[in-house]
Amino acid sequence: MSCSICEIRKEKRFCPAVHGRICPQCCGEQREVSLDCPSECVYLQQAREHEKPRSAGELEPGALFLQVEVSEQFLYEREHLLMGLSYSLAKAARADRNLNDRDLIAALTAMAKTYETLVNSGLHYESPTTSAAQHLVAAELSNMVKQYREAEQKHMGHVRLRDSEVLKALVFLVRMAHGRTSGRPKSRAFVDFLFAQFPENKSVIASPDEAESRIITP
Repeated sequence: MSCSICEIRKEKRFCPAVHGRICPQCCGEQREVSLDCPSECVYLQQAREHEKPRSAGELEPGALFLQVEVSEQFLYEREHLLMGLSYSLAKAARADRNLNDRDLIAALTAMAKTYETLVNSGLHYESPTTSAAQHLVAAELSNMVKQYREAEQKHMGHVRLRDSEVLKALVFLVRMAHGRTSGRPKSRAFVDFLFAQFPENKSVIASPDEAESRIITP
């Protein structure tokens, strides 16, 4: 029988995205491009195991916010903030299963640009997101920052978290997302990474002091 996609080459593997059998070439060419590959697909998992991380040269200039320094000391001191923001991303992705890596990266990038403007000029200019889904992701992140500051006020009597630290945390996550995604239009490699770090029945927001660190440097 012929491949369900090209209808030319011989089918050799079952594709859960098309619910049919396809050839290896179409699988490789259309994986996470035209096909919404489910995370449990064995061929997707095998491809991810052998993919090399994308280099900085493959990205648009400025995509990684190289002008923002994120030190190891910062990662240690603001570990709970990073965990909370990462958890918020996972929460948003679970609420909308159509979200992919590009949506999360776009929301993180827009929010990072907003904080960069705030830190550098003091202006509260909100960088626009390109879709309602991305806006909801950004809203989830903003709500987490608000909760974090409210918790500091409650437990310490004052807020320590600075806007510059929020910027660094967002930039760290932007870089990690770019390092985890395949870069294909429908990639969900970063989303799946977040799901693995934060299982659905656990929350790091509720009791951060008891949570085991799940932040992994890209």
